[in-house]
Amino acid sequence: MSTTSLPSYVAPSFTRIPSYSAEPHEYEQRLALTRPLRRPVGNFVKQSKGGHVSLRLSAQDDNVSLPVYGVGAAVEGTVSLSKADGVTAVEVKIEGSLRLREVAEGGTTTNNLCLSKLTLWNKGNDPEPCPLSLQFSLTLPDTFSDGRDTYPLPPTHDVRLAGVPGFNATIDYHVSTTVSKGKTSTLLRLGNATVSTPFIYRPRSRPAIPLPSPMRQSFDTFKFIESPEWRRWDTTMRARIHGGSDISCQIYLPAPRVFSITEPIPFHLMLVSSAFSLAAYLPYGPTATILAPNKQFTRIRALRQSTVDVRNTLVMGTKTDMWRIDHIGEAVFRHSGDGPDWLAFSGSIRIDDEVKIGGFKAGGLTVKDFLDFSMLPPDPPKAPFSEMRLVIPIRLCTDPWSMDGLVLAFADSDPSTPTGLPEAR
Repeated sequence: MSTTSLPSYVAPSFTRIPSYSAEPHEYEQRLALTRPLRRPVGNFVKQSKGGHVSLRLSAQDDNVSLPVYGVGAAVEGTVSLSKADGVTAVEVKIEGSLRLREVAEGGTTTNNLCLSKLTLWNKGNDPEPCPLSLQFSLTLPDTFSDGRDTYPLPPTHDVRLAGVPGFNATIDYHVSTTVSKGKTSTLLRLGNATVSTPFIYRPRSRPAIPLPSPMRQSFDTFKFIESPEWRRWDTTMRARIHGGSDISCQIYLPAPRVFSITEPIPFHLMLVSSAFSLAAYLPYGPTATILAPNKQFTRIRALRQSTVDVRNTLVMGTKTDMWRIDHIGEAVFRHSGDGPDWLAFSGSIRIDDEVKIGGFKAGGLTVKDFLDFSMLPPDPPKAPFSEMRLVIPIRLCTDPWSMDGLVLAFADSDPSTPTGLPEAR
């Protein structure tokens, strides 16, 4: 092999390396910033009835009603004994379960979500006397399997469909400690002592990108200028009056359709038709009018569908699942422009404060979120337009967008649509 054509080696110069600075210069841009996660310093304490055994869980916020843990969290704490006479073993256990039950149909299924057990001290294996204080740490799993599929570990949740048929769906988690004793022990004088407490499992998530800036409106026509950051959905409001034209409805949402439950969801709405039809539509519009000051027939609502399928079977080709629909948010509209053949509105949808988790699927339980854009007149046979409804799936996250990368990010919404259409409310 000839080496005559190889270039000569030139030692690198380190004099041109820029100096480090914690903040970007004018010509630089920050791409990511990782901040240390704040770790709570409080404790949650649960004691036995006689106070002889205490379960202390660390890394909790002060004055919480129940301990809270996130994805892959370590359940850490201390088991304390008032006395160790006669103790033969001390163990800590974490349990979780998903229980689905059909009302009237009789179907029931239970899945164990996690089961972790740790022996802190055992008389047969430890020659030293049992300590009065024993520390422990158990890590929550990321997933679970129902025997058919593997799913992310679901959040603590409870949902019910009243009536017959109906269903109950419950996801709960517990951490407990058991202090075993021999027959001659007088500890508690009631046999083995167990201290148990439920805890809340709340996996956190966030959108992968921030919300876009509001859509710009043209200087001459005032119509919305479309951009890649916003996606348009189209539907039609059918005219029923003589000489009337259908109304073309265009609703714009941030393209990924991934939103935080803590931030209002922005939207824009454009209605296009003849001047005659738009005038006839005004009493049925999303904002108050002189003809209907206290009524709103055009709405955008955030809805949540909870579906339970206990048996996972087909009856005459039809799934046996059941579902309920919950209203979890409502849009507020504001008029943003109009012309001879169009009306424009902007606004936002705020998710109810009671909503703490996003959608998920775990075994036979599925929770989905979507937006319901509708025009439902009070007296359909006499209304100038037929009822209209458009369903748009979305994904809700627990946290707003941030650039620290500490929380799981979703880049796009779950494209699946809900089963059936919600009842008008």
